[in-house]
Amino acid sequence: MRTIRQVALDTETTGLDVKLGNRVIEVAAVEIVNRQLSGVYFHRYVNAGRDSEPGALEVHGLTTEFLADKPRFPEIARDLLEFIDGAELIIHNAAFDLEFLNAELALAGMEPLTRHCGPVIDSLLLARELRPGKRNNLDALCEAYSIDRSGRVRHGALIDTRLLAQVYLAMTRGQDRLVIDTVPADRLAAGSDAVLSTLVLPVIPADAGEAAAHEARLDAIDKAARGVSLWRQAMAQADQAPVAATPSA
Repeated sequence: MRTIRQVALDTETTGLDVKLGNRVIEVAAVEIVNRQLSGVYFHRYVNAGRDSEPGALEVHGLTTEFLADKPRFPEIARDLLEFIDGAELIIHNAAFDLEFLNAELALAGMEPLTRHCGPVIDSLLLARELRPGKRNNLDALCEAYSIDRSGRVRHGALIDTRLLAQVYLAMTRGQDRLVIDTVPADRLAAGSDAVLSTLVLPVIPADAGEAAAHEARLDAIDKAARGVSLWRQAMAQADQAPVAATPSA
């Protein structure tokens, strides 16, 4: 079975507007392999060379003093790009993080982030599709999907990314329910053909009332078409029986 590698990613910044000179001060990413958290992650603090705006500092608590001895973004960029290489990215409000990361990469003389990864999934847009009209920030989604966020005292890229990975898996759980919940792992490893060949799907026949209603509907179609419906023709071919036309009025 093909290995599917995804990476949930998040950043913290000195402010909300990159055009005002705000910078990335923390970046984290966690690996998901075949819809399981692998335990492998990337995490770096970054010295942005400037103070955080008061509102941002209140959210993440990363002071200029704490970040003073941390590496500059160009020093961690290669490691980040190697970690996400080829993976499908999952980002909550992807436009925000991508704008900041691409600005940092441009300052470092490097190509945009999406040149190094696979498709980008915006989990905020996905949540809005699944939960229209509801709050879809990370706290609300954790509550909606019963994900423990008790360790999240402040916003932080690493803890937020781990929560995001769990939220995304919960939101998309139906994608693997049909097979993964019912088939042992050794059969999954054998590939989709082997899996499908082992599935026993229940057949629920129509009862007498449903069959009679079906026949009445076909009679009406035959009468309106002044001939034999395609459905009856297909049934007759399957049974290798002659088709008897319903007399038209």
